[in-house]
Amino acid sequence: MTKRDAGGAAGGHASAQMAFPLRRVTAMTSERFINGPSNAAARAWLARSQWPDGRLWLWGPSGTGKTHLLTAWAHEHDATVLDARLFSRSSAGGRIRVQGNLAIDNADSPGDEATMLHLLNDAFAQGDRVLMAGQLPPSRSHFMLPDLASRLRATATTATGEPEDDLRATLLLSLLADRQLVVSQSVTEWLWRHLPRTGNALVSAVERLDEAALARKQPITRALAMEMLPDLLTPEG
Repeated sequence: MTKRDAGGAAGGHASAQMAFPLRRVTAMTSERFINGPSNAAARAWLARSQWPDGRLWLWGPSGTGKTHLLTAWAHEHDATVLDARLFSRSSAGGRIRVQGNLAIDNADSPGDEATMLHLLNDAFAQGDRVLMAGQLPPSRSHFMLPDLASRLRATATTATGEPEDDLRATLLLSLLADRQLVVSQSVTEWLWRHLPRTGNALVSAVERLDEAALARKQPITRALAMEMLPDLLTPEG
């Protein structure tokens, strides 16, 4: 993925997608997504060939797969991926223009609301589809521009929920595998039992353990986890 100038034009191809500030790039494909009841409704909406007015808003807590679903949908539908936090209004009066389907991550916190409104208007006029993702639904997000607020509150929404136990176990193993971390079964089972029952806690824990193990050049053990994750782990027994 490459970054684009704010005033540049782009088609809906991978070469035109805006880079996300990810530490490591993983293949966010449909095949690698972990299905579960907590994301079944979202997957059903994404599988539809049409949405009301061509727009869909996907929301849910951090760590529940929203960016993965958005990226996979964008790949399958030749959509341009943008991070709404990076939107800005050019001093020269230019703005982002996109041809084709569009996927907007962090849509509940746009850097420039006018840019987002223009993108939605362009997509509607062109008959393109727009998938947006954020932690909150439009009804609970704050937008200064009345036109943008009303447009988004009229958008169909679907949500991802916190992972159930089976999905949490699979997610923990997948996060470790994505970072090529070899952790004993006893430690992974211990982590699963003592980490909060949220996707975000698993993501945060694996990131911290990976950084600590890399810096110290040592394996991930229960002792390392107790040292690095005191605010996340529940007490023993």
